[in-house]
Amino acid sequence: MTDHRTRFLQLALRAEALRFGEFTLKSGRSSPYFFNAGRFDSGAAMAELARCYADAIDAAAEAGTVADFDLLFGPAYKGIPLATALACEYAGRGRDLPLAFNRKEAKAHGEGGSLIGAPLQGRRVLIVDDVITAGTAIREALGIITAAGGVVAGIVIALDRQEAVDPAKSRRSAAQTVAIEHGLPVIAVASLADLLAFAADSVELTAQREQLLAYRERYGSAETA
Repeated sequence: MTDHRTRFLQLALRAEALRFGEFTLKSGRSSPYFFNAGRFDSGAAMAELARCYADAIDAAAEAGTVADFDLLFGPAYKGIPLATALACEYAGRGRDLPLAFNRKEAKAHGEGGSLIGAPLQGRRVLIVDDVITAGTAIREALGIITAAGGVVAGIVIALDRQEAVDPAKSRRSAAQTVAIEHGLPVIAVASLADLLAFAADSVELTAQREQLLAYRERYGSAETA
């Protein structure tokens, strides 16, 4: 496992953004783990998270799996602090990237509209978010960017759960579905496969690993088969 994946999972556990137990997901499934990026709630945690994102993106760029980009876009709401922290991290690395995000409700006064930040016109945009669950927020972001004259270069998320949206119909995950439908690379800082490898090397997580494996067997996407 690459270093940014290990660092991300360690950070997620320390921040309790990654927890184990019995959780009912929005889909109604009972999951042995839960990820909540909202728990990265300090400056230090966000700074380290941004380093993990940047390292994952740079690794994908070196491998040729993501096209060049020149603007970061954070979908409301969780994508906003994530894209902002990532922009600050890249600035520290000597790359000053413009940043934009959307409002959930269009503003009727002042400058108006639903977009804040740098203009999207003519930009190659990297969307920054926490997860892709059903893909609804990402599809909304794609529409906003296209309507504003931008071109989406890819999507980066923190954790890919690698589970099929509807196992009875297809073994595609939400991330796979978005990638295929829109012809875009989806980069994950870490995935369920990484979490399983991490748990195998951790005495503290040994008990959780069997439950994770059983969950993957039942709901795992084609890439985990």
